[in-house]
Amino acid sequence: MIGAGSPDAPFYLKFLAGAITGGVGSVIGNPFDVMKTLAQTNKDKSVGMMGLVSGMYADQGIGGFYRGVQVNIMRACVLNATKMGVYDMTKGYVTNATGWNRKDIKTSFAAAFVAGFFMTVTVAPWDMLRTKLMNQPTDAKLYDGFADCAKKTIQADGVLGLWRGFIPIWARFAPQATIQLLTIEVIYGAMGFKSI
Repeated sequence: MIGAGSPDAPFYLKFLAGAITGGVGSVIGNPFDVMKTLAQTNKDKSVGMMGLVSGMYADQGIGGFYRGVQVNIMRACVLNATKMGVYDMTKGYVTNATGWNRKDIKTSFAAAFVAGFFMTVTVAPWDMLRTKLMNQPTDAKLYDGFADCAKKTIQADGVLGLWRGFIPIWARFAPQATIQLLTIEVIYGAMGFKSI
């Protein structure tokens, strides 16, 4: 649609295409992310999904389901832009360096692994901020938006505190990106579409 599908499309179009899809998806999925985060971090007795939903709505209204949406959109834009942009660019580098075909499973695997690493580098700070914003109690507001959350996090933990949990995040992203991107390539091939 924006011309990012061509192997020789400039990197900014590839990143833009990934960012747009990630941003739109995060707006739709934000209420579910908030509920998931509250369910996972609930320190009280086990509360069912309906209890979490009704508690959130009673305390904060519909807006409560969209707390952290700004950082979630930014996180999704960065994640998808990095994943798709780095994956596509790395496929070109691998092809040039090895002589392997762009559709070769080895090329896709190597590119997906590299994309998983760079996804972690670029997304870890957004993950940290998103989790802190979404993990606020339903009846209190600890942060006044993502900028305030970032400022307080850096003041408390230093800049590197934004990358706390890097190894577990990478341990999740590397296989996830590899499986996801290899699956996309297989589906594209089976349906007669061009490879990424």
